[in-house]
Amino acid sequence: MRPWERLSILAAIVMQGAGLYWSLFGGGGMRFSFSLALSLMLWLAVLIYWLESFRSRMEGLQPMVLPLAATCSVLPAFFPQMHWIAYAEAWGFKFHFLAAMLAYSLFTLSALHAAFMSFVERKLHRGRFDSNLASLPPVLAMENLLFRMITVAFTLLTLTLASGLGFSEAIFGKAFVLDHKTLFAFMSWMIFAALLVGRHAYGWRGRIALRWTMTGFLVLLLAYVGSRFVSEVLLGRI
Repeated sequence: MRPWERLSILAAIVMQGAGLYWSLFGGGGMRFSFSLALSLMLWLAVLIYWLESFRSRMEGLQPMVLPLAATCSVLPAFFPQMHWIAYAEAWGFKFHFLAAMLAYSLFTLSALHAAFMSFVERKLHRGRFDSNLASLPPVLAMENLLFRMITVAFTLLTLTLASGLGFSEAIFGKAFVLDHKTLFAFMSWMIFAALLVGRHAYGWRGRIALRWTMTGFLVLLLAYVGSRFVSEVLLGRI
């Protein structure tokens, strides 16, 4: 990226970060909703993308990541329903929340990266190799970056589930309950675990890896964002 692009993205990151902080903590305590979750996820994804771009070539993701993040940044204005989190001061919840948001963000970036790789592969197979594709790193290098992100995200998701199980009563005031959110989260964990095992044991790559990545991400998205959307928007519950 050019210097002016880096500075422009950094300015947007700082401004949205300030807005998110005020939305989450501006009224005392902590508020949250599906729209804030999406906005925060994509904000973190852009931050990770911006930092990673100093060491890896990721410019191909820019036309996908930035418009999506910009769209999600205004969602709280259109879906203002929020609920207060009574246990936000618990250190166990803070760890759980941070690990979850980082995991979601990295998996979002991984899914976008997988979608972009699928687009590039289709172009290459059809022989449509234009100048824009010529400037990209090799497909194998892009694939290695994808699995590096998935490995870190999987570790964070494991910590999220472990902290949720270990501190369930202290954080949420009740013992562990296998509800639909937890079920989808564990399903996603198993999908990504199978993907990483398949990668190391059987050399999974290409379309197989991309399909597993997208499937795992969509299941994970249903775990919190999907359930909160149904509860807040479709059912009108806070």
